[in-house]
Amino acid sequence: MPGFATPLSGLNAASTALSTIANNLANLNTVAYKDMRPLFQDLFYQQMGSTGAGDPIQLGVGAAVDTIDSVFTRGNIEPTGVPTDVAIMGDGFFVTSQDGVQSFTRAGNFSVSDTGTLVTTDGQQVLGYAAVNGVIDTGQSLTAISVGRNQVSPPNATKNMKLSVNLDATAADGTTFSSQVPVYDSLGATHVLNVKFTKTDQNKWGYDISIPAAEVGTTGDPVSVKTGTLTFDNTGMLIDPNADVSPVTVSGLADGAADLSLTWNLYDQGSGVVTQLAGPSSTSTTYQDGFGTGTLESFQILGDGTVQGTFTNGQTMAIAQLALATFANQQGLLREGGNAFAPTLASGPPNLGTPNSGGRGSIAGSSLELSNVDMSKEFADLIVAQRGFQANARAITTFDEVMQETINLIRQ
Repeated sequence: MPGFATPLSGLNAASTALSTIANNLANLNTVAYKDMRPLFQDLFYQQMGSTGAGDPIQLGVGAAVDTIDSVFTRGNIEPTGVPTDVAIMGDGFFVTSQDGVQSFTRAGNFSVSDTGTLVTTDGQQVLGYAAVNGVIDTGQSLTAISVGRNQVSPPNATKNMKLSVNLDATAADGTTFSSQVPVYDSLGATHVLNVKFTKTDQNKWGYDISIPAAEVGTTGDPVSVKTGTLTFDNTGMLIDPNADVSPVTVSGLADGAADLSLTWNLYDQGSGVVTQLAGPSSTSTTYQDGFGTGTLESFQILGDGTVQGTFTNGQTMAIAQLALATFANQQGLLREGGNAFAPTLASGPPNLGTPNSGGRGSIAGSSLELSNVDMSKEFADLIVAQRGFQANARAITTFDEVMQETINLIRQ
């Protein structure tokens, strides 16, 4: 008599395949969803005997789902223009954490929490390597990536200043001309240095650099911090190729900052920027290389995972770097829902590091990886699974008819 268990096992296997395909199609637009593929295996066999040649005669008793693989091919990358969106170009998973438990995901549709950290849509913190004054130490432990407005760019005291000045060659001795340069101290405070030029002789101008008395804790007239003489040739150019003025030192700043020590650069790539030509004395440009304290204004994520911040003081620097994880056996990962994966004994522990290293992929900032589900393939698989289900259902009805005929033989 035929056994109903054999086609019933085929129905169960086909039903699982249909459910898997339906889940793939349901996640057609899920960010970074990875297609799933059911694979079947045959079950055990009954030994019915053997042939005269000794070959075994076996009867199979059905099929079952052997495994449901995840297909980790990369989905299409779509630019979004959203700075918190990130896609992985190649292998690897973002590392996230909630309540001290790490998870891993390919979905990079992140956002910024109320505490300024980068988080997933379900509130898990995105982990990486923090930067200290723009320097990233990848030897440290992973930490939540902070991109809030509380990020600060520290000040940098002025080390160099430059003035593009022309001094009137036709001016009479004793003529003066002044120009101001704002500079920054080690605390980020601004001070204005006044450079006063006085014509002392033909082709010679004295200079006196001073600072307001109140800024160095005194009263009265501005305090002179550097004096000297500039000499020009008969074409109006400085004649001393080593005439850069160094150091210009300002000590005893009233705000408690460290003493200023800077160089006044009179040359730019070998050409003097202070000239003496016939015409009104004037300053065309001033330059100094210091800056004050800045707060984070915006950020972008670079190809190596570096989160580069732009600050209100005009500076850009690294504030963090995303971490990626790879696994010896991706198929061993456990799906947790919400685009998250968890490691198992089969997957092995995560191998953590930075993008573009150790076989990990690169990062596409302001972009998202789309689902890798191929709708046309899924529809084709759906037809095959449907036909498999119908065939096994037909086998059951056929077995039922044979059983009915057997019962009718007994009645006769």
